[in-house]
Amino acid sequence: MESNESGSTNGEGQVNGFAVSQSVLWWGIAAVVLAILMCTFNNSAYVLRAGFFAKFFAVILGSIFGLGGALIGDALRRFAQPTSVYTSGGFFHLIWIKVFWVCGPQVIGLGIGVALGCSLVLK
Repeated sequence: MESNESGSTNGEGQVNGFAVSQSVLWWGIAAVVLAILMCTFNNSAYVLRAGFFAKFFAVILGSIFGLGGALIGDALRRFAQPTSVYTSGGFFHLIWIKVFWVCGPQVIGLGIGVALGCSLVLK
């Protein structure tokens, strides 16, 4: 059996190379980007008077809380997502409902987590 550099496969054909799932990685990247944007483009007095290390720690804590919020939102989505959707609003309302259940709870949790993490440091 040949081994590849990205991970080995077990007998069932699954790759065993990475312990972190792809969705966790993408939500982590989104949390870091959103935390940097929230600390960079914020013009409130708390952020403007904060030093570099306070903003750096705010980005770190905002990223951690944002990732946690996105993962909690993903768990909530998996638990509460309906199997079928009935609407009287038409085709575009149906599309809106489908798009919400694809990424809505995760984005809400991401935003709340990043805002909470950054505000805990910069208050």
